[in-house]
Amino acid sequence: MSILEATMLICFGAAWPISIYKSYTSRTNGGKSVFFLIVIMIGYVAGILNKLFFNFDWVIYLYALNLCMVFTDTMLYLRNVKLTKESSR
Repeated sequence: MSILEATMLICFGAAWPISIYKSYTSRTNGGKSVFFLIVIMIGYVAGILNKLFFNFDWVIYLYALNLCMVFTDTMLYLRNVKLTKESSR
């Protein structure tokens, strides 16, 4: 187990609930990039695969939690794109 890896994931993970909340309440995508969100998800998947194949420990759950939060934010991004298109009609 790497305490430094866990600390990094906890710190990164602390930002996602705020981002999700802002995406949900603002109903816009100002300042967001779906490309960035996808790159972050790929990174978390790579971390999970590393844990599964080479160094399984409890930190995998932090990767999975962060991946779920980024996925949620990505889905809200797509919802907000739809809402923006509907409101511009």
